[in-house]
Amino acid sequence: MTAKRIASPKTVLYNRQKATAVPLPWLRRAVKAAVPGCLAQGKEREDAVLATLEEVEITFVDDAEIARVHGEFLDDPTPTDVITFHHGEILISTETAARQAVDHGQPFDHELALYAIHGLLHLAGWHDEDPAEAEAMARVQAGILKEALAKVGSAS
Repeated sequence: MTAKRIASPKTVLYNRQKATAVPLPWLRRAVKAAVPGCLAQGKEREDAVLATLEEVEITFVDDAEIARVHGEFLDDPTPTDVITFHHGEILISTETAARQAVDHGQPFDHELALYAIHGLLHLAGWHDEDPAEAEAMARVQAGILKEALAKVGSAS
């Protein structure tokens, strides 16, 4: 049986860490602006679930929590940037985002939005295990981020 497609999933964002200030109101607007682009990128992908989810939950956590989840579910107890579960849960490490924003010369709020888009694209059927796939996914997510920023501006 094929899952029912919905117009757009509701996105809910939570901040469950205290390490870094998170611009939640802006991120809610940025994610909402990015969802249509992510849905469009998943239309022809075999394992896309984004269009079938009623809700996507994005939770901001610290490095210790994402490392715990990373170890429990992916057998790698180190911090990572984003973990996506196909039932519609995305975890984002704010501490990793803060470090990577500096490394990438990008504002922290943009890095967080990029990670949210990355997780949404995983739900839209994109993968990044293969270097060529990862490069293609990076281009797509950068384009979606650019479009979202054009709609909502920057939080910083």
